[in-house]
Amino acid sequence: MAIIGIRRLTWMVEDVAACVRFFTDFGLTLIEAEADSALFEAADGSQALFLLKGHARLPQNTAQATKGVHECVWAVDDAQGLARLKARLEPLVALTTDDEGIVHFITPFGQAIALQVWQPRAVFGAPTPQNTVGRIARLNQPRKWIDRAVPKRIHHCVWTFPDVQEAVDFYRDVLGFRITDMQKGFGVYMRADGCYEHHNVFLADAHAPMPGFNGTLKFHHANWEVEDVDELMVAKNYLDRRGYTYGDWNWGFGRHRLTSAAFFYIPCPAGGEAEYGADCDCVDDGWRPRIWDGAFGTAIYMTNLPDFMKAEPNWDVTYARPDQLHYHPADPAPQAEAAE
Repeated sequence: MAIIGIRRLTWMVEDVAACVRFFTDFGLTLIEAEADSALFEAADGSQALFLLKGHARLPQNTAQATKGVHECVWAVDDAQGLARLKARLEPLVALTTDDEGIVHFITPFGQAIALQVWQPRAVFGAPTPQNTVGRIARLNQPRKWIDRAVPKRIHHCVWTFPDVQEAVDFYRDVLGFRITDMQKGFGVYMRADGCYEHHNVFLADAHAPMPGFNGTLKFHHANWEVEDVDELMVAKNYLDRRGYTYGDWNWGFGRHRLTSAAFFYIPCPAGGEAEYGADCDCVDDGWRPRIWDGAFGTAIYMTNLPDFMKAEPNWDVTYARPDQLHYHPADPAPQAEAAE
């Protein structure tokens, strides 16, 4: 075991004050704020660091140009694990270590990544038991009430990559990530070796026909885990009351089919989107990766169904053979039959 989750995300931003307002309302705890930087924490101690464009602490010489997460610091369980990772990295990239003991590097494809020995604070969810027909799990007990969401941890992060397979090879062969699922034409889901989350990173195809995908290395969104659907919707209503709007291209509340996770995405002043998530699949090395049709894997349902999903989905999912554990392009469009 080595990488156990996300320790810190570092954003390059254009308006620190707007980010402070947003992430305070989002439910993170503000640790410190200056004119050119701000630091927040989730309940487990994982951090969100916002640095004004041009800040000296931002990674240099990356392939990213637009605002968003410019570095992900992965948590490593102990010094021995960090030493093993450094030994794999040293022949491939230049390593630098800062005064916090964080090891920084730029991948061959231009992404800034870092590693730090760190353990999260223990956080335990206690969702209200759910009653259903024929099964009483909550007797003489109402659901608990909450008025604010408190994100528990950074669950996963997503970037678009010009060459998905190059990124997959690096995350798997150098950092020890496992492929959990593949979504044809969209990307590859990967789990760190010390984690049970379905995925800690999604490597998306920068050439996929999705809004904002422009063929470059680019931040897309970060997912913050909350306790359950109740906390997720309370979070949304709090933002509603604070005057937030969610843009013309917004899926609303929904549940992914591929991961089983509930979701709500919000346009974020720091770049990309901030996602509340809950009830995601948990897996280990006994999991069998699958290959999914792109649209079919996206959602079981969503409240704002986009045009590209209004047709009945193609129920296409198969277990992957060992030789199929790689990025899969979208199936070619069916050819029209020749006129007779």
